[in-house]
Amino acid sequence: FYTPDPQMFDVLEKYGILGVEMEAAGIYGVAAEFGARALAICTVSDHIRSGEALSAADRQTTFNDMIEVALESVLLGDPC
Repeated sequence: FYTPDPQMFDVLEKYGILGVEMEAAGIYGVAAEFGARALAICTVSDHIRSGEALSAADRQTTFNDMIEVALESVLLGDPC
């Protein structure tokens, strides 16, 4: 994660924050500005503290799974 302060992770852990996500925040901001609905489907690929990471093959598999979830959600329509 892009931070010059490694102690930031201690603060995140203290508050029970389990992950860091960068792109969806922008999508939600734009949706809020225009009164639109938005949804992000995310995959956890790396563990900041331990250095564990998904392999390229596993990332591709989970990406394909996310595409299927997104398409099924669109096909099912709005439950509201």
